Amino acid sequence: MGGYTYIITNHKRGTLYIGVTADLERRIYEHREALTPGFAWKYGCTRLVWYEDHADIVSAIQREKSLKRWYRQWKIELIEKANPDWRDLYYELW
Repeated sequence: MGGYTYIITNHKRGTLYIGVTADLERRIYEHREALTPGFAWKYGCTRLVWYEDHADIVSAIQREKSLKRWYRQWKIELIEKANPDWRDLYYELW
């Protein structure tokens, strides 16, 4: 079973939340609808700005842990390399 590592935000260059999931569409929907209180809910992080798919959930979790140790600027550069306009990628999942 595969997995995804993702970054959501509240606005361009705003608060960043890094997460991992086996079902990206469902998880981002949960963030958008505020179905699970937590950090992302508290800061209004609903915009999917970056994601990466992995062959298995273990790889996705390892990547999440790695990204969480990165400097903020490195995370911004990662997002802007793939998504320079910080558009919401949620609608592109289908």
